[in-house]
Amino acid sequence: MPGRYDLIVIGGGSAGLTAARFARQLGLRIALVERDRIGGDCTWTGCVPSKALLRAAGLAHEMRNASRFGLPPHNPSVDFSTVMSRVRGVMQAIHDAESPDTLRGEGIEVVYGEARFIDSHTIRVEESQWSARRFLVCTGASPVIPPIPGLFAVPYLTYETVWGLTNLPRRLAVVGGGPIGCELAQAFLRLGSSVTLIEAENQLLLQDEPEASELIATRLIAEGLELKLRTALGSVQPYEQDIHLSLSDGEAIGADTLLMSVGRRPQLESLGLESAGVAYDAAGIGVDKTLRTSQRHIYAAGDCTGSYQFTHYAGYQGLMAVRNAFLPFKKKAVLDRVPWVTFTDPELAHVGLTESQAREQNGANVEVSNWPMNQVDRAIVDDSEDGFLKVVHGQNGKLLGATVASPRAGELIQEWTLALDHGLKISDLAQSLHAYPTYSLANQRLAAQITVEKMLSGRMGSLVRSLARGMQR
Repeated sequence: MPGRYDLIVIGGGSAGLTAARFARQLGLRIALVERDRIGGDCTWTGCVPSKALLRAAGLAHEMRNASRFGLPPHNPSVDFSTVMSRVRGVMQAIHDAESPDTLRGEGIEVVYGEARFIDSHTIRVEESQWSARRFLVCTGASPVIPPIPGLFAVPYLTYETVWGLTNLPRRLAVVGGGPIGCELAQAFLRLGSSVTLIEAENQLLLQDEPEASELIATRLIAEGLELKLRTALGSVQPYEQDIHLSLSDGEAIGADTLLMSVGRRPQLESLGLESAGVAYDAAGIGVDKTLRTSQRHIYAAGDCTGSYQFTHYAGYQGLMAVRNAFLPFKKKAVLDRVPWVTFTDPELAHVGLTESQAREQNGANVEVSNWPMNQVDRAIVDDSEDGFLKVVHGQNGKLLGATVASPRAGELIQEWTLALDHGLKISDLAQSLHAYPTYSLANQRLAAQITVEKMLSGRMGSLVRSLARGMQR
């Protein structure tokens, strides 16, 4: 019932759920306000459905290419409605663990409706007013819809609405070559759609290393994707039952389905942040390193702050916001580096600095080392040799960043993330025994290669070789 709470969390996505559950563990009285569905983007429109769709698409691809493993290939007849039914089932299964009834059973008050600040200590939800000692805003983000002439005259999809499809697109046009665009393009391509991917910049996946982007582009093209780089969407218009797209290079293409994937923006409308005295702009809610806003008792976490937009980062910030709001000795919760993964095939994972960022910050002190996946026995066994491990480091062996392009790259990057977080040197990874045959051996072998090269270079190398020769006598 409306009343005064220790904490009111606005937004029931990754940040809000993590925050509410941690706050309850601390014994606080909690209300969680959600205007749509508990679970947010991750459960309903992002990570969960996209990875479920990618799994189905990947299996169809493996069936068609079974001859790689000495088995007869089979071209499956894809019943898209059945595939989507399974995707929705996965979404529901994950939602069941975070449903309103589950949360209420944990002692969290769940309130449905749109929250709006009346003043800095009170919000209105529908016809009721709610007050609290502290507030946490974690309302997420929503798709950017660019002002392209004619766009609103045709039916277009975003990552939010694509899950309502019941029929497999014949000809799908994807605008935007970021992680969402690349993942969905490959998924629909493998399920049987003809796919054109349009990207205005000169490469896909702008935040990743250029060679990683090139690897994904090459793979997508090999699978049948039509890729148009350095090409913008100029205008759109309906044409009979299809959509006519005019491109910046003068070409025109047709599609029966259009997916817009050009970015996300913080979702702050209708919150009444002005009434609460919370500073914000188009980039998001302003927070300090502890996630406190311009109001000392109001915090913000996750995508609405305009920082890295990842489910894992939002969840981390949700927990840290509660920790900083209610416990002493505040901790930094706005991180300089966050690992990310793009779940194409192969996966791309990254943490820390890219090579260009490292050279910009450290100049000539930067070194780069690579290990190709065709030198990893497990990759050879799996016929997944396209890929590489790239490590950016200082001349003293200090780790600066890492990129993995490989199956299970999302798992492999965790070792490099741990090393960066705890200030480990590359030599530490070289001395940690890795099981065989695993993809993670690439981590150890590259670390060992770097360590040995350092040990055998310069005066130290001369001394080591002399010692080795002397031990033979």
